Amino acid sequence: MTITAWIDHWSDKSPERTYMIAPESSRSVTYNELHDYVQIISSRLDAMGIEPGEHVATFMDNGLWTALLFLGVMASGRVIVPLNVISGDTQLEYVLDHCDANVLFASDKHLERARKISSAASRAINIIPSCTDTGPQWPDETVTAGRPSVLPEQDSPALLIYTSGTTGKPKGAVLTHRNVIGGGLNAIEAHQLTADDRALCVLPLYHINGEIVTTIAPLVSGGSVVLPHRFSAGAFWDLVMDHQCTWFSVVPTIVAYLLAAAEAEPQRIRSNPSFDRIRFGRSASSALPPDVHQAFEREFGIPMIETMGLSETAAQILSNPLPPTPCKYGSPGIAYRNAVKAVLEDGRDAPPGVSGEICVRGDNVLSHYYKNPEATEKALTEDGWLKTGDLGYQDEDGYFFITGRLKELIIKGGENIAPREIDETLLKHPAVLEAAAYADDDANYGQEVMACVILKPGKSATESELQALAREELGKFKAPKRIHIVRWLPKGPSGKVQRLRIPEVLDQLMTPPVARSSGV
Repeated sequence: MTITAWIDHWSDKSPERTYMIAPESSRSVTYNELHDYVQIISSRLDAMGIEPGEHVATFMDNGLWTALLFLGVMASGRVIVPLNVISGDTQLEYVLDHCDANVLFASDKHLERARKISSAASRAINIIPSCTDTGPQWPDETVTAGRPSVLPEQDSPALLIYTSGTTGKPKGAVLTHRNVIGGGLNAIEAHQLTADDRALCVLPLYHINGEIVTTIAPLVSGGSVVLPHRFSAGAFWDLVMDHQCTWFSVVPTIVAYLLAAAEAEPQRIRSNPSFDRIRFGRSASSALPPDVHQAFEREFGIPMIETMGLSETAAQILSNPLPPTPCKYGSPGIAYRNAVKAVLEDGRDAPPGVSGEICVRGDNVLSHYYKNPEATEKALTEDGWLKTGDLGYQDEDGYFFITGRLKELIIKGGENIAPREIDETLLKHPAVLEAAAYADDDANYGQEVMACVILKPGKSATESELQALAREELGKFKAPKRIHIVRWLPKGPSGKVQRLRIPEVLDQLMTPPVARSSGV
């Protein structure tokens, strides 16, 4: 249950098997080469005086060396801290100062920003310029390559990942080697991954989905991963075809972009024999609207598996089964390898069909929040259950349905309204690409339902037209009072819309963002 042990295992058993392919640089890494890279990274960190157990931060977009550092730092016995490159400077300054890393690997694109955020830290931070394709500009110390001097144990910290901080300062989730491997095993069991599978990873390696599902799961299963620099709707299917990928992991925003691209230029994926190896796609990080889910499967003829995961649980906790077992649209599925339940306010387990807070227990659940015992005590029960803050229920078949977040519920006139229900209704309009309902203060009702939508390129819709759809589908009480047509939405590193931020940044959403990101 350590990264080091799995790299050693596959290096011994299948040394020439490909683990990773970097399309832009046309480079690939075998399991034996991965083993050698770990020794190099460990020796370099030794020479820099970075002791086992210390924290090492990265500030990099995807690339060959982003993945090598991610794995190599953990396998060397240090703790990797991937910084989210789309976060604001204030948040990054806090995270970098809080995480106690003394070295920061920064790619060329983010080097100046890395210097800026590190200058606000309470200690000196050594910044190492690092090309995502060719690697770091290592200091000129004398280095003797060799096996890590102190091998990590399964309960040694491996990954420190910060939550998006939608309601306050980000919290650092400490994941041990056991947690990280456990998260990978959850994906392997749910998706029946083997050494013959090859993943396409278009999600960033500063996000738990890309880190665990499409990096760690292939490592543990002995499979392989294709890692382009970024997601591109135009290049997506070519990457799948050229590298014979058998599965891919995306977020609902990407699903919407792929569908929009198919409308403009039909891909005819369904009839292309080059795609025969694709077993499935998976969607996570936020709810996949059932209409969008079904539209993807009709358009491309590829099963889309909706799942659910958290940073605190090393990604996946729930997944729909693979075909031929039918999925349930609108549900992130059932539990694999970890226990999941809905809990009522009085602490009792919720009966089927009754909503409660989603709680999780398993070897994938975080050890603690870094330097935050209050948050740890609040989130983890004495018997090891993590209280996620998500609301949902379990049906008679064991499938979970998520209705919202505890803090994001819209409470209008004493009635609880789940924002997701509003989102899914607005997404039924053919011109709507993204939708996000949220609460706004109201003198009469306490809170009023509001919403924002992003329209598809080349499509049009009016507010009154969208409101008419909402009233017809939801009734007057739940229909949004206002529907704002915006250019972007505030999102966390996982791609989840930060609904609580919308009222304060609404004016900014009407104009093009300075650095547009879909959260992926």
